[in-house]
Amino acid sequence: QVQLVESGGGLVQAGGSLRLSCLDSGRTFSSYAMGWFRQAPGKEREFVAAINLSGGSTYYAGSVKGRFTISRDNAKNTLYLQMNNLKPEDTAVYYCAAKRIFGGTIPAGYDYWGQGTQVTVSS
Repeated sequence: QVQLVESGGGLVQAGGSLRLSCLDSGRTFSSYAMGWFRQAPGKEREFVAAINLSGGSTYYAGSVKGRFTISRDNAKNTLYLQMNNLKPEDTAVYYCAAKRIFGGTIPAGYDYWGQGTQVTVSS
């Protein structure tokens, strides 16, 4: 069973950095491809980044490519999202999610979700 808990959100000024973490307290983390999504107030949940089981393949939404980096440490059952050069439009609740097969940017394609962590970027 996958049980995901995000952490690392907070308030940061534009241009700053944050690193989000997502811990899987279950014992199956390495069996799942992982993704990060975000949802701003009044908007739909949107894809941010995804990573395959080994961490060797990743892809990003165009709006974050070059600024955000997704990674994972299977020994620590943890997913990361390093966010640099943050912008006010990055303000959202960030969610990690898991699925069996790597690929896809649609939230409905993911099977397990964390509770989310708030990221607020001030101008």
